[in-house]
Amino acid sequence: MMKYTESCGEKISKLGFGTMRLPLNEDGSIDQDQVNKMTDYAMEHGVNYFDTAYPYHNGNSEIAIGKALAKYPRDSFKLVTKFPGHQFMKKYDCEGIFGEQLKKCGVDYFDFYLLHNIYENSLATYQNKDYGIIDYFVKQKELGKIKHLGFSTHARAENLEGILDYLGDRIEFCQIQLNYMDWTLQDAKDKVELLGSRGIPVMVMEPLRGGKLADLGTENNRRLKALRPDESIAAWSFRWLMNIPEVATVLSGMSSFDQMKDNVKTFSEGVGLSVEEWDMMLEIAESMKTGVPCTACRYCCDGCPMKLDIPMLLAGYNDLKYASALTVKMQMDGTPAEKWPDKCIGCGACASVCPQHIDIPGALKELNEMLHTGPTWADLCKEREEAAEKMRAGVK
Repeated sequence: MMKYTESCGEKISKLGFGTMRLPLNEDGSIDQDQVNKMTDYAMEHGVNYFDTAYPYHNGNSEIAIGKALAKYPRDSFKLVTKFPGHQFMKKYDCEGIFGEQLKKCGVDYFDFYLLHNIYENSLATYQNKDYGIIDYFVKQKELGKIKHLGFSTHARAENLEGILDYLGDRIEFCQIQLNYMDWTLQDAKDKVELLGSRGIPVMVMEPLRGGKLADLGTENNRRLKALRPDESIAAWSFRWLMNIPEVATVLSGMSSFDQMKDNVKTFSEGVGLSVEEWDMMLEIAESMKTGVPCTACRYCCDGCPMKLDIPMLLAGYNDLKYASALTVKMQMDGTPAEKWPDKCIGCGACASVCPQHIDIPGALKELNEMLHTGPTWADLCKEREEAAEKMRAGVK
């Protein structure tokens, strides 16, 4: 039987259907038949939390999940979507976008609505009085078109407290990236503890880091299979999250019916890990990191003539070394130009005092090269806005 939590006064399934990675046809369009089949299975097995967002699948995700849920009574599921204030847009049309979302999803209200990714660089957009984003959605909650208002974030842990202070009691829940790799790699532990101290439920995104934690390599896979032969590697990630009391629901971006079946099985059993198993997963995570052993002691900062936040930059370096993480580029967009790694003059003052003997100038040079490889966050936002404009024209 599916496990549930009581959050924001609602009964929410511990497994949520994330719709950022829906199954696709050969031409790249969403496979609606498969989405319908997966949604039917989810509903039949107690999943009631369905999470989408304005930019997912170039605007088509909201339509797809709306169609899949259309045959069910409106009070039998929780529909969740987000306002794209984190994107670089020509204008932030709250009324137009919100109306479009309701129409695309075929509903009169959203159970949970998020201000999408309030982070270092998007906070100014959400604070802008001319846009009036937060005030608009607080009003929609008062009108009953939103039951619960929250936000998602990829902000650094040290900046999350300021965001929470600004939002205050206008928000009820928060969605963060959380898994055993990011427990330390992205300081998710600190974020969970901060949210927990304020009584804010945690909705989890990226529990498998985009699928990367579904395969841990031959040796680690063998180690886990020896302990639970009939369980998938992905299930270990989900069970690890079951040990965290602040977690209300875990969103899995499922792309196939088999993934849906396996995840439903895991969350129906609802058994977390032992203390030894929990620690083992953190140990495995550490073994998979390929960056530098920075402990954030900050000895390097005192003598830096450019006043760079070296531990912060090295954390981004480690994240990018582990996997191509757009999150790091996003966070760097919110970092002043004078604090970027290319401002390092290579004097070596930092390396000379580093207890871990890290070649810091070399790592910062490599980080700068990685940040300029592939699309930037701004490039991706531009592509999404162009796709959204086409979608908007079709909806009207």
